[in-house]
Amino acid sequence: MSVIPHEEQDVVVQDPNKGGGGLLHRLGNTQSVWILGVLIVIIAFFSITGGSKFLSTSNFSLIAQNVAVWAVLGVGMTFVIITSGIDLSIGSVLVFASVAAAKAMEAAGGDGIGVALLGMLVAALSGTAWGWLNGVLVAKAKVPALIVTLGSLSVALGLAQVITSGIDIRAVPEVMTDFNTYVKILGIPSMPFVALVILVLGGIVLHKTKFGRYTYAIGSNEESARRVGVRVDRHLILIYALSGLLAGVGAIMSLAQFGTTTIAGQSLTNLNVIAAVVIGGTSIFGGEGTIFGTVVGLFIPAVLQAGFVIIGVQPFWQGVAVGTVLVAAVYIDQSRRSAALRGASSPSPLRALLRRNK
Repeated sequence: MSVIPHEEQDVVVQDPNKGGGGLLHRLGNTQSVWILGVLIVIIAFFSITGGSKFLSTSNFSLIAQNVAVWAVLGVGMTFVIITSGIDLSIGSVLVFASVAAAKAMEAAGGDGIGVALLGMLVAALSGTAWGWLNGVLVAKAKVPALIVTLGSLSVALGLAQVITSGIDIRAVPEVMTDFNTYVKILGIPSMPFVALVILVLGGIVLHKTKFGRYTYAIGSNEESARRVGVRVDRHLILIYALSGLLAGVGAIMSLAQFGTTTIAGQSLTNLNVIAAVVIGGTSIFGGEGTIFGTVVGLFIPAVLQAGFVIIGVQPFWQGVAVGTVLVAAVYIDQSRRSAALRGASSPSPLRALLRRNK
């Protein structure tokens, strides 16, 4: 393969079924499959032990609502982790965006479609601004993503508390809460379907566009991507801005679902989303991951939580179960990568990963 450093040159990930780079992709897909198997076993267990209570429409509706906001955040997190980055700030950015939106709607009169649209715009812009700042610090200042987003986590949450004095704002227009309460599809409130649309769009962008190919390329080998013309710094800034934007969208959904900001309710959101993405097969080493795997990973803690409540088990066991699956997922990921590298005929697992798009 000839490597030509040329600006704006298209780069594509090789067909997973061909060439050396495909081995890691096929192994990555197997993790999503066995995690799906784990989810099916969990559902079967609770279906037997919980009976009709677990299999009821109301229970699945509750599970879907619990997953909705995490799913939106999970799309952005999938992109970030595929680039071998991390975003610990999404929970705090969600809180800040919800506070900024609530303050704006309160100042604008507190009700009506126009006020709701203003709040949505403010939340989206606030989230994007935090994500853009994270991206600039990671890509341009070369500060490790772990440190940058850990700092953003603290600053965004602290500013939200300063603005509100730690008291939740309830100035949410009825049109927003009514949309979640009264607009239903198949008996399920609308928010899960909003999340579904974002998941589908995220999957298309990740798996079917040049933006997605660049994301995989950067996570697989940043320097190789840079040499063939990918504007890595700009792309990373866009990735983190996307994560922030989706945190802003999650803030809108949270306001519509609860009718208030949730300043103290998002402390574990970032960890839950990261755990779900990694459990679903997105490699913490970068270069691998799917939106489908993220969805499967999101449903595992949600189903566990609902099932434990129904069968009378303390919900604290959910953390034990999710943590165990998370460690197992990372161990399997690391083991299969080592096996793939040992079995590759070339010393580089990235051979033919990048090629010119003819």
